[in-house]
Amino acid sequence: MARNYNIPELRRLDVEHHLPAQANYKEIRDLGGSRIITRAEGSTIYDGDGNALLDGMAGLWCVNVGYGRDELVQAAAQQMTELPFYNTFFKTATPPVVMLATKLAEKLGGKLQHVFFNSSGSEANDTVMRMVRHYWNVSGQPKRQIFISRWNAYHGSTMAGASLGGMKHMHPIGGLPIPGVEHVMQPYRFNEGFGEDEESFAARAAQEIEDRIVKVGPENVAAFIGEVVQGAGGVIIPPKGYWKRVEAICRKYGILLVVDEVITGFGRLGEWFGFQKFDIKPDLVPMAKGLSSGYLPISAVGVSHDIVEVLREKGGEFVHGYTYSGHPVSAAVALKNLEIIEREGLVERVRDDIGPYFAKAIARLNDDPLVGETRSLGLIGAVEIVSKKGTNQRFTGDEGKAGPIVRDTCIRNGLMVRGIRDSIVMCPPLIITHAEIDRMIDIIGKSLREAEPALRALKPD
Repeated sequence: MARNYNIPELRRLDVEHHLPAQANYKEIRDLGGSRIITRAEGSTIYDGDGNALLDGMAGLWCVNVGYGRDELVQAAAQQMTELPFYNTFFKTATPPVVMLATKLAEKLGGKLQHVFFNSSGSEANDTVMRMVRHYWNVSGQPKRQIFISRWNAYHGSTMAGASLGGMKHMHPIGGLPIPGVEHVMQPYRFNEGFGEDEESFAARAAQEIEDRIVKVGPENVAAFIGEVVQGAGGVIIPPKGYWKRVEAICRKYGILLVVDEVITGFGRLGEWFGFQKFDIKPDLVPMAKGLSSGYLPISAVGVSHDIVEVLREKGGEFVHGYTYSGHPVSAAVALKNLEIIEREGLVERVRDDIGPYFAKAIARLNDDPLVGETRSLGLIGAVEIVSKKGTNQRFTGDEGKAGPIVRDTCIRNGLMVRGIRDSIVMCPPLIITHAEIDRMIDIIGKSLREAEPALRALKPD
């Protein structure tokens, strides 16, 4: 049972002292403080005011095995009792860290046999940038510094992560992007290729990557980085053939392929990793979130054997890492989390059962007059909100206003989802039931109806 918190006092103190992540601080102040989440079980979260909300976002794309897993608590307690902390700086390692690296190498397969640990997806992508540039430097090609990324991509909130990301509204904070990052079009067919043939759009989106490589000079390009599915960008699912084309372009020019699995790893798409779903072979794979199902902070970068051999023979000391790189308690929890996913067959469940069920359920919303498109892959999906059926026209002319309005209505109706520009996105726990999927879709449909007057009142900017 949750403790008997003084919720009004906590909300007051939240305003007085706490700065939440990625928030409008004036808005939080004017609301009188944040919603205080006090407990959770299964796929449901509870706030301090007694409201139960079906968690359609698995926390923040991460609670894959659901809430209330005593095994994960026990794994943490046992490791804390035995060894609560030691670092990996002093030519040392701890048992759970070595065992977790071994397990991840098994799941990654192929040449991805080495793992560097961090605490967050942002840190994982910082590691990628430094490791890749260091690799090319010691390989005798120091001019290879440029990363090709995509507009509307999200690779974290650190200086390097936000620079690699293509979210323009993030760049003014900190004077980003840092030098050496080029952005190209995203494979967002509903928005940037509406009505275009899927194959031709895939070719056009991939061709822009090649064109940019040629423009800046292949000899200057270190890597291409992309999320398998752009999560925070609005669940942008690439068209068929896109990733195979991107992989071929990288190989043509000798560029490293970095596939960001921070959201899509650990069963989200019905495979252990999303790159396996698209049958491509990346050189580096940043991962986080589902690695521990969010129970403790941990992230990792899978690195190909070819890169590691160069670093071993020519790289000297890799002067990079964090106090909590390979935290033994986080690693122990992650190991137990992977054991649960294996034992309960959650990857297979997404592929064969709940993923297909979700796809059919979300498709019911296609009949709604405010829905321009629904899309899903595995257990991640989005609903595009439009002002005119059969088009991709937005209520304000440009993207931006409809999603948060419908999101707030969904939350009032008992469903936590995310509103991204003019879409509602979902990424529920992998253990969500059929009945809960139905309830999630029913609430979205109900909320669209209730939000329609506010949407129709929106004026173009």
